[in-house]
Amino acid sequence: MDHYDSQQTNDYMQPEEDWDRDLLLDPAWEKQQRKTFTAWCNSHLRKAGTQIENIEEDFRDGLKLMLLLEVISGERLAKPERGKMRVHKISNVNKALDFIASKGVKLVSIGAEEIVDGNVKMTLGMIWTIILRFAIQDISVEETSAKEGLLLWCQRKTAPYKNVNIQNFHISWKDGLGFCALIHRHRPELIDYGKLRKDDPLTNLNTAFDVAEKYLDIPKMLDAEDIVGTARPDEKAIMTYVSSFYHAFSGAQKAETAANRICKVLAVNQENEQLMEDYEKLASDLLEWIRRTIPWLENRVPENTMHAMQQKLEDFRDYRRLHKPPKVQEKCQLEINFNTLQTKLRLSNRPAFMPSEGRMVSDINNAWGCLEQAEKGYEEWLLNEIRRLERLDHLAEKFRQKASIHEAWTDGKEAMLRQKDYETATLSEIKALLKKHEAFESDLAAHQDRVEQIAAIAQELNELDYYDSPSVNARCQKICDQWDNLGALTQKRREALERTEKLLETIDQLYLEYAKRAAPFNNWMEGAMEDLQDTFIVHTIEEIQGLTTAHEQFKATLPDADKERLAILGIHNEVSKIVQTYHVNMAGTNPYTTITPQEINGKWDHVRQLVPRRDQALTEEHARQQHNERLRKQFGAQANVIGPWIQTKMEEIGRISIEMHGTLEDQLNHLRQYEKSIVNYKPKIDQLEGDHQLIQEALIFDNKHTNYTMEHIRVGWEQLLTTIARTINEVENQILTRDAKGISQEQMNEFRASFNHFDRDHSGTLGPEEFKACLISLGYDIGNDPQKKTGMMDTDDFRACLISMGYNMGEAEFARIMSIVDPNRLGVVTFQAFIDFMSRETADTDTADQVMASFKILAGDKNYITVDELRRELPPDQAEYCIARMAPYTGPDAVPGALDYMSFSTALYGESDL
Repeated sequence: MDHYDSQQTNDYMQPEEDWDRDLLLDPAWEKQQRKTFTAWCNSHLRKAGTQIENIEEDFRDGLKLMLLLEVISGERLAKPERGKMRVHKISNVNKALDFIASKGVKLVSIGAEEIVDGNVKMTLGMIWTIILRFAIQDISVEETSAKEGLLLWCQRKTAPYKNVNIQNFHISWKDGLGFCALIHRHRPELIDYGKLRKDDPLTNLNTAFDVAEKYLDIPKMLDAEDIVGTARPDEKAIMTYVSSFYHAFSGAQKAETAANRICKVLAVNQENEQLMEDYEKLASDLLEWIRRTIPWLENRVPENTMHAMQQKLEDFRDYRRLHKPPKVQEKCQLEINFNTLQTKLRLSNRPAFMPSEGRMVSDINNAWGCLEQAEKGYEEWLLNEIRRLERLDHLAEKFRQKASIHEAWTDGKEAMLRQKDYETATLSEIKALLKKHEAFESDLAAHQDRVEQIAAIAQELNELDYYDSPSVNARCQKICDQWDNLGALTQKRREALERTEKLLETIDQLYLEYAKRAAPFNNWMEGAMEDLQDTFIVHTIEEIQGLTTAHEQFKATLPDADKERLAILGIHNEVSKIVQTYHVNMAGTNPYTTITPQEINGKWDHVRQLVPRRDQALTEEHARQQHNERLRKQFGAQANVIGPWIQTKMEEIGRISIEMHGTLEDQLNHLRQYEKSIVNYKPKIDQLEGDHQLIQEALIFDNKHTNYTMEHIRVGWEQLLTTIARTINEVENQILTRDAKGISQEQMNEFRASFNHFDRDHSGTLGPEEFKACLISLGYDIGNDPQKKTGMMDTDDFRACLISMGYNMGEAEFARIMSIVDPNRLGVVTFQAFIDFMSRETADTDTADQVMASFKILAGDKNYITVDELRRELPPDQAEYCIARMAPYTGPDAVPGALDYMSFSTALYGESDL
């Protein structure tokens, strides 16, 4: 090889560094190397009519060494020295060593003096170096190094033989079956392989050596006894001998190259089929999950209790944090797999992959859009339902309290109004009864507001669809019916008393005054007790401060109320004094009212007890609202940092995807580092999720400290992860396209610059007209008839290009191009599709004709191929792949079992059906 590489030199010369150690470890190897290397040298020296007997002695004068190099290289060396002196010998050996070094071989610790002195170690090392350079170095199978290439060649050739397993160049050859398999594979008539036995290595080895020497012109370089008697035969001796077989059978290289091409094509086809199956399964699983999830999100049937609705909210949080994120990753991975598959299909000149009906990427995106649409209003509905239930619980409790107070007040009132005590009463008693009735009417009127409040609360509960509305309605109806009855009874009693009033003359004004002042004061105390015990619900500091201010105003009225209480008690004391003074028979009761001083004092004491309780409740609620405000500020501070950060990263990714700084590998490394920095930001998102959960658990529904909601952050974060993953995938596919098509970095930069120029909205895609203008800018001539694209324009072409820019261009040709770059008919062209098209137009790829030509080589120029030929020339799995898919050959020259490789090759590239 003229372009012999220094790295390759290091590869095949590497064993020299271990030469001394190897010989010292196993002296038996020296014996094997002496025989093998001597036989190898003689196989070439005999072409010049000479040979050597002792390898360390016969090369000492350098003459036969120079002759050996001339024979194996086909070149003339410098004229040798014919003198017998040591200096003449050293000069000859140096000429030989210089010639070896001129071939790119680095000689390690080998000097002319050691060769002239007959140093066995150095002489064997020099011969091994020559063997490596001139017999083994040029061996290459599938772009491997010399040693690996020779080993791979042996493994390929012996693969059909089940009892042969070549893994190295020492113990794998001890049983002799490897040598026999190599001969039988290429010349099956020379060895009856079926009669060989693995437990008889001497026979196997001698058979192979004798046949090789007799029929293949390969000298016997090894002794069977030495190989069998050595635990680990010498690797260099085995490699030297095996390389002779390789060169002897090099004539079969053409068939092997053809088989390699077919293997490569079939491997691509098998890999693509597996990718298609993986896509179908992942798409089916994702669509099934979406199908199951949407009905759950669309279910808007409310629960009756706060606990049940809060459980629904917790289930939704689990869905957003635990169940949905993996599916987002699956969807992103599905799109990446689809894009990668399409790229590989284009690079291998295969037709685009069309998923099963209903499993297109667009179908998955549509289903995902339905999922997010269903999810969009679900959380808002949950929070509204929780607010509604909270309001309902508050109203229901308020209804029960007011109803209980009213029912307690009305207890016994109907019986009192039905009494006919006025029939036997005295004049003073009648007047007292009349005044008492007037006081009752005043009290009744005072309670009218409470009844209306009870009815209004019941109405609101009905409007809010309270689950226990029937019992509330029944109780409210009972109170209203009782209230109407009380009104009727009150009116009836007043009429009776007024008829009797003419018979009555006097009434005790003091009792009347007491009753008139005691009733409103008693009603005020009852209202105060009701207000002090009334439950409240607030959501902000301002609301609790308003309640606290109202309470302080109420406390400020207590001194005046206490004066009124003392004044009322003073009236009662005056009555008692008059009764005692004048011995009035009042039976110890006030005929105008049932409110006693003890009741007033008891209710007053109760009011005084309720005041500090109300103070404590307001203080606790104020502390809770302060805590909620801290949560709002904490969440707002983080959200106001994370939200702009996500937006900035999205913009930076957009800029990176269209800028051209460095190679694609540099851009890929930059994007991966960028992705790592984004992933490292995840703990801050999780911390914000924790703060959001605390806010929801505290039933905080608004936050004036930020415009960002957790949903905004989640959606932005998911979009950021998806965008960086897609951008990385696009660059990877560009690298894959560039390497497969041999596109230079300058061409990639030119394609990107043109694409960016016409991508005026920076969307990362081109519309049809933009794409057409971009092709024209690159010198691509779009006409009605397909033309050859040379990448250059002469004067006439440039004029045609200008005409094309005036929209006078072939629509048929442009439609064909659009079908290539936009197979899904989305109406836009991505940069990856643009690169694939440009590389396809400028690079060569495997074609169906090339594959047919390769099969024809394997078939021996026949129009068909047999099962035995496929199994002999191809690896087992790919041979069976072809046999299962090839149709029978039906041509006039067909034989039994003939297979049609031509239709099979055409089907590989989508030109017919397999």
